Amino acid sequence: MAQVEQRLFTPDTFIQGVKDCIPTLLGYISIGLAFGVVGIASGISLLEIFLLSVLVYAGSAQFIFCGLYLAGAPVTAVIITIFIVNLRHLLMSLTIAPYFTKYSTLRNIGFGTLLTDETFGVSIVTAGKEGRLGGKWMNGLNITAYMTWIAACTIGGVIGQWLPNPEKWGLDYALVAMFVALLVLTLASIPKEKLMHYIKLIFIMVISMYGMLYFMPGHLAVLLSTVVVASIGVALEK
Repeated sequence: MAQVEQRLFTPDTFIQGVKDCIPTLLGYISIGLAFGVVGIASGISLLEIFLLSVLVYAGSAQFIFCGLYLAGAPVTAVIITIFIVNLRHLLMSLTIAPYFTKYSTLRNIGFGTLLTDETFGVSIVTAGKEGRLGGKWMNGLNITAYMTWIAACTIGGVIGQWLPNPEKWGLDYALVAMFVALLVLTLASIPKEKLMHYIKLIFIMVISMYGMLYFMPGHLAVLLSTVVVASIGVALEK
């Protein structure tokens, strides 16, 4: 029985991480291409698009950068805004951190640095099913996503030189569409007995966001609502 149960676990190999990342790559490619096109339309050079993809590596933050750049926002405003928007990565990293306590601090920094919404989604579903995550598997998942994102953004920048009006093609909606698809896929993988619990939390999140938007900027409302609803979720599960 022990041997049969062992086969149910995802192998902790780099190649398996690459394989498990493949279903999410369409999202990376489509959003990356969209960002490249939007970046060129915003007056950002191809080299700057490449560097943003390498150094920032966050779709929402990169799109926000384009908007702030077009608006002529000061550098400090750009840095602070992107920092606040990306604070959700702290919450995601804290969620998966308990599965990597046996690894060194340097490796954990690597896991957290390359973590995205999509790789977090894959990781949390795997952890929920198996109760563990492997370091080699996580590297395969993260690095595959990272390299795909850089390539897609750069290629999108090349394409953008011939597409001066990205809104005409609906590319400005690509990021929203990706998050909707990610939510649907995540809900589809949740056991039926827990599905209603998560639907309730989504409903609470909507109400929380709607209320907070009256008193604070959108990015702060997202962060604070996430903390509040996550706390409620833990309390309700107990």
